[in-house]
Amino acid sequence: MSKLPPGRYRPLAWLAAVALLVWTSTRLALAATVGSGLPLGYLPRVLGFGLVYDLATLLYLSLPLVLLVTLLPDRAMRSRLGRGIVELTCFGLLLVLGFVAMSEWTFWDEFQSRFNFIAVDYLVYTQEVLGNIRQSYPVGMLLAALGATCLAVFFATRRFRRVDHALPGLSARLGLLAATLALCVITTLGLSGAIKNTTSNHYADELAGNGIYEFFAAYRGATLDYRQFYRTLPDAVARARTRSLLATPDAIFLHPDGIVRRIKAHVPERRLNVVLISVESFSADYSGTFGREESLTPNLDALTPQSLVFSQLYATGTRTVRGLEALSLSVPPTPGESIVKRDNNHGLATLATIFNAHGYTSEFVYGGYGRFDNMNDYFGHNGYQVHDREEIPSAQIHHENIWGVADEDLYTLAMGAMDHASAQGHPFFAHLMTTSNHRPYTFPAGRGPWKQHDRISAVRYTDWAIADFLRRARQHSWFRDTVFVITADHCAMSAGKATLPAFRYRIPMWIYSPAHIKPGVFDGLMSQIDIPPTLLGLLGFDYTSRFYGADVMVRPPQRAYIGTYELLGYIRDGKMLQLGPNRAIETVVPALKDDVPQPLIANDPGLTDDAVALYQTAADDFSAGRMQAAAVR
Repeated sequence: MSKLPPGRYRPLAWLAAVALLVWTSTRLALAATVGSGLPLGYLPRVLGFGLVYDLATLLYLSLPLVLLVTLLPDRAMRSRLGRGIVELTCFGLLLVLGFVAMSEWTFWDEFQSRFNFIAVDYLVYTQEVLGNIRQSYPVGMLLAALGATCLAVFFATRRFRRVDHALPGLSARLGLLAATLALCVITTLGLSGAIKNTTSNHYADELAGNGIYEFFAAYRGATLDYRQFYRTLPDAVARARTRSLLATPDAIFLHPDGIVRRIKAHVPERRLNVVLISVESFSADYSGTFGREESLTPNLDALTPQSLVFSQLYATGTRTVRGLEALSLSVPPTPGESIVKRDNNHGLATLATIFNAHGYTSEFVYGGYGRFDNMNDYFGHNGYQVHDREEIPSAQIHHENIWGVADEDLYTLAMGAMDHASAQGHPFFAHLMTTSNHRPYTFPAGRGPWKQHDRISAVRYTDWAIADFLRRARQHSWFRDTVFVITADHCAMSAGKATLPAFRYRIPMWIYSPAHIKPGVFDGLMSQIDIPPTLLGLLGFDYTSRFYGADVMVRPPQRAYIGTYELLGYIRDGKMLQLGPNRAIETVVPALKDDVPQPLIANDPGLTDDAVALYQTAADDFSAGRMQAAAVR
């Protein structure tokens, strides 16, 4: 083999140096935002693992350039056109590096994570996501700054890309291409994004990754089959164990196998209207009712003395669709995508199915365009009448952003639907999904002394809008006989020091109906999936159920389910069992209220089997069609 002079490969060396510098700088900059959340002792590990993932990513990123320097003939490589093609490719790759670094900064600011399943998911809804970015950041200025910076760097480093005339032969160049392709294959098969996730510190694990690598790893893992990736029990054992865990004093199982059961109410039936408000990104720690010293929710706090309040309620996930899944299906989170967005999710046994069987009109009302996250399709085929932004005349909108209209306009739309149902002589169940408490955090002017584009201000507006809704609702004939359930789809933030930080899942709930629901505080540990059966119990409904949740007023479950798209948590008895891909299990002490480490403890065999049985059965039930309404009899 002839000697390989450096000239032809200088653009590759330049790309490697620039990419590693950009990625390391990004890693250190993101680490600086965490502060004490990342002890300095983790930094060598972060940088070491980071270098591994950076080099792996560099293999893929460099492929266009490797192909060029390999396949361009000597004469073309020395020509002005050939050099121009190489230079243009280098500049394009530099722009990609800069754009990804800038994007990672904004993503980290929102989610405290490198690119993950959320980033992949958002690509499906480019209109909403790009609109959100335009309304949240000075995009033009940022892109101009990025372009100017890239041009300056490109010009300043031009001599490091200069190709001399000592060019290796084709056989040598093909050897480099073959080696690069072989390393790409080896990396794809042998390297996993999970290898770095070995600490108890979430930030250390996340920062050790590479944003580009994590994005494509999330894309590859978007569909996670429970049986293929997670710990399982024999089917009969899992079903029997789940059945035992779901047994309650108010339930009679209808079949020798499975979880379908008849629920007998503990109070007389009351055909009251129900308004379920799931507030976007609404953490319990925003409210004085739930312990915040300087409350952001004075209006909701004013309802507390007249409400039934739940102080230890935990959301199942960190996405709106996961919260909607829990509130409509009462099912633990299963790996991968929410059921709201999966195939074969029509005709399911939902909360609306039960209300409709009792003569109600069930409605889902959303302030945005319901095509987003498949909401209209899901709710429209599962017993709900759907209303969204499309129905609101522009002249009646006080404010809107890319996600939807202001909450006050959503409530106006909802009251119109409620008036119509009431005029038809039907009690109604209305599930309202808000949007104002979401970046870019904008709302109508004049509602309070709050600045725009600020999360705290958006929370204050959310609180104001709920109070305004109740004030206006009092003028309607149906108000007195309506139960208002005010809760959240998920918390405002999802990351912490732990990989699955339990405190980031605590959400509030007020049940407000002074004429019908006795005020009080329920302090037991419970899950978002317990809201549907608890609500039905308060109404005195007898019904056939395949819900995984429980009426907490009959038997406090003292457990909660939390999860990401791949990690599944089961909290009980002061422990949290975590299930992960590759059949991983570990048990930690959950931090339920503060951002502190969650230390590993010995696995409890009984807790492990219970968690596995519940998650396995839930995943199997959906895939086998047992969540269909037709199967619940």
